[in-house]
Amino acid sequence: MVILLVATTSDPASIGPASALLAMPGWHTGPSLQDSVTFVNKEVRLIKLDNSLVEEDYLDKRWEEATGEVVDEIIFLSKHAASSSRPSLTVHPIGTPHIGEGEVLFAGGKPGWAALPNPRIGPWLRLLRTIAESHKLTPEFEVTLEATHHGPLTNSPTMFVEIGSTEEYWRRQDAAQAIALLVWEGLGLGGGIAEGDWGRNGGSNKILLGIGGGHYAPRHTEIVLKDGVWVGHLLSGYSLPMEDPGQSKTQLNTEAVHGTWKEAIKVAFEATKSAFPGGEILAHLDHKSFKSWQRNVVTTFLVEQNIKIGKASDFS
Repeated sequence: MVILLVATTSDPASIGPASALLAMPGWHTGPSLQDSVTFVNKEVRLIKLDNSLVEEDYLDKRWEEATGEVVDEIIFLSKHAASSSRPSLTVHPIGTPHIGEGEVLFAGGKPGWAALPNPRIGPWLRLLRTIAESHKLTPEFEVTLEATHHGPLTNSPTMFVEIGSTEEYWRRQDAAQAIALLVWEGLGLGGGIAEGDWGRNGGSNKILLGIGGGHYAPRHTEIVLKDGVWVGHLLSGYSLPMEDPGQSKTQLNTEAVHGTWKEAIKVAFEATKSAFPGGEILAHLDHKSFKSWQRNVVTTFLVEQNIKIGKASDFS
């Protein structure tokens, strides 16, 4: 079983950390994958592509077909763009579970799809915060989760690790070095214990499934930054499209509220469940982000689906 680490030369926030990582010991040239250069270090396979990462569907399958090696997980290194221009270091799961058939896909994926979330997301967020603090990148850079969004399509547990949010920060060598250290330490390449291996989890088995909130999921992030909290998919408000039923909302049933929100929750839950075998998934709602009728109907739907609901204290 191998871990794919994927970078692209077309993105300075991707190739920068990859180059910093390759400057560390233990790497040698790996097998070819079409026209891409690859490198090997223990069970890690670093692939340098030239295209946009969200267009590189089923890299895990392509790698297995080319090399015979089974892919256990995928980690993409990427830039993060935001209108706020706020410098940031982020991690997030991927998917487009709220997109309906026939709707336009702007950044890969497919309608009603969510990748298996990489179990390292929560532990790596905490490790990233520690590295950023020790390298004095905070408070200039915000260390945060992002909500589930974009592609590419994968079969294996997947996560994106990103530097945001403008060209100036994408090219920052100190940020690139921090991400390289995250990967180096997080995968145990330096000889330490890897961070976020669910199969070796001997502690908490509770996984946060985020429901609601903004793109940076601040209330979910606050919980995940606590030691021992695992995280699956994070559905922001825009991933829960609901049509206002335009009637008395005191006794709404879930069938009365149209939109792809129910499908998004089901797909995100099932993908999270598959990524954390034996785990207890708790849906955590960002209550303040919902109108009262939305909160009530989401809660009702979660109960109907036998999805447990957790408060912040349940993850302690």
